[in-house]
Amino acid sequence: MRHLLRNLGLYAVAAWASLTLNFLIPRLMPGDPASMMFARFQGQLQPEAIDALRLAFGFTDAPLYQQYFTYVGHLFQGDLGISVAYFPANVTEVIATGLGWTLLLSGIAVLISFALGTALGVVATWRRGGWLDSVMPPVLIFLGAFPYFWLAMVLLYGLGFVLGIFPLRHAYSDTLAPAFSGEFIFSVVQHMVLPVAAIVIATLGGWMLSMRSTMVGVLAEDYITMANAKGLSQKRIMFHYAARNALLPNVTGFGMALGFVLSGSLLTEIVFSYPGQGYLLIQAVRNQDYPLMQGIFLTITLAVLAANLLVDVLYVWLDPRTRAR
Repeated sequence: MRHLLRNLGLYAVAAWASLTLNFLIPRLMPGDPASMMFARFQGQLQPEAIDALRLAFGFTDAPLYQQYFTYVGHLFQGDLGISVAYFPANVTEVIATGLGWTLLLSGIAVLISFALGTALGVVATWRRGGWLDSVMPPVLIFLGAFPYFWLAMVLLYGLGFVLGIFPLRHAYSDTLAPAFSGEFIFSVVQHMVLPVAAIVIATLGGWMLSMRSTMVGVLAEDYITMANAKGLSQKRIMFHYAARNALLPNVTGFGMALGFVLSGSLLTEIVFSYPGQGYLLIQAVRNQDYPLMQGIFLTITLAVLAANLLVDVLYVWLDPRTRAR
């Protein structure tokens, strides 16, 4: 409990630092969102409108500390400001439109890649010298050397454009409206196959090789020799003794990957025109939408911190040595 409370305090400080930087950086930059929006209209707005826009975006003549407390107060109410690109929509509403699709796409891809890669690493190490240990690592290293967006384009061209097996774009068919129905769910799954496959193929090798490397060291430990001497089943030794202890580095990597799920697989979402966080971030950069960029980066930061806290909890369960600290 002391270990978790200490780390919780560190994460609270990190969260406060990210909130503060998120507040300061736009205000230290030249210009502001209101001036950029005013310039876009090219004289169609009255000059006094710029003051109203500055107020709407949270840029006032009030002292910096007052602006900071106002910003924090709005933040705890879920108000991240007004989006420039989607004006007058609230940033929270804009982020919410892509959040579900990103969690679905990237979350499923990370879970499949982690579970499959870890399992392959365990089995390959346990049966060293077999075809799985000899063939899969070089093949996965070769595939992992390609950028995942390039794999996405290859899959899109081959299985989507040439063969026509899977759809080319978006998260569901244009002829359907979102509904909890079998037809809509099937369309979502069908549209998700290619982007998920691109991410899994590109990242699978990393999980497998990481697990394999750790398992090699664990198999040389005395407690594995003792377990064999006791006559325990090979399946129990492999999963309960070797894999459980070798899993810790992969759990750390999984926590980081889980946190960055909210950033979306940016280029993959662009290739497939998938309406997730990555696609929103690109639109925010193109339109110089600083409030939306702030909101997305803050969401990603808090997600990474939350994922790391979850990893700490898992560490206490997986590694009894942490309970004695």
